[in-house]
Amino acid sequence: MSRNHRPLYLLAGPTASGKTAKALEWAAQTGGTILNADSMQLYADVPILTARPDAAERTRAPHRLYGHLDGQTLWSTGDWLRAARPFITEALEGGPPLCIVGGTGLYFNALVYGLAEIPDIDEAVRQEARAAYDEMGEANLRARLKQHDPQAEARIMPNDQQRLSRAWEVWLQTGRSLTDWQNRTVPELAANSYTLDILHPDRAWLYERCDRRLQVMLDQGALDEVRALMDKGLVDDWPIMRVLGLIEFVSYLQGETSLEDALALARQKTRNYAKRQSTWFRNQFK
Repeated sequence: MSRNHRPLYLLAGPTASGKTAKALEWAAQTGGTILNADSMQLYADVPILTARPDAAERTRAPHRLYGHLDGQTLWSTGDWLRAARPFITEALEGGPPLCIVGGTGLYFNALVYGLAEIPDIDEAVRQEARAAYDEMGEANLRARLKQHDPQAEARIMPNDQQRLSRAWEVWLQTGRSLTDWQNRTVPELAANSYTLDILHPDRAWLYERCDRRLQVMLDQGALDEVRALMDKGLVDDWPIMRVLGLIEFVSYLQGETSLEDALALARQKTRNYAKRQSTWFRNQFK
């Protein structure tokens, strides 16, 4: 086996950085399994928009935790970790090596640094936190959270209602910041069990990849995916709405903007997201 003969290969990086190709190359060399660590590739209805490995790619290696959630299902980092553990255990106990690949940084944080054992949140508190987001708006809730948990506010990406509300509900429930809870964790993985590889591509190259990939998605039928979701009753608070490009293409299909403008905005948001991911990974895994 390559990668220092360790059973786990953690492969992270920003969107469009070439993770899928590198994971498949690793699988060909090791005979290993690929496990998804991208929160959006968990959703079944958007294989094109999330650049999920296609049928041909999936025949080249076993793939796990891809495309099994519906658009209304909210999965936390803890949900993902619980689903990933059986595959991790199998690799650690002598089964095929495992490549954990994706761009969701909190999943890798949970593996390398641990996941906080936060007390259960009362449903009333959870509803209060969600109502605060709706009533105050993202900017005001961020400002409120920053007073109690500046680290969480800084690392939660824009438009991430799920994680912003989560940080606020933890403060409301416990009187302690989410960051404080997370600093009291034990790593999920032993340091000698994995190799961590974070892709840091050239920024100009990455942006060009982001732009080109969105056009390819349209050519492959991304708008059909969006129409199908709209037919299912897609609304703004579905977790799947965080998929890059989805909001813009919904606006186009609803006649609110041109396809050219929707594509331009989706490209800009994707580049911005890729930049934030790159910065986040650099800061978290030095």
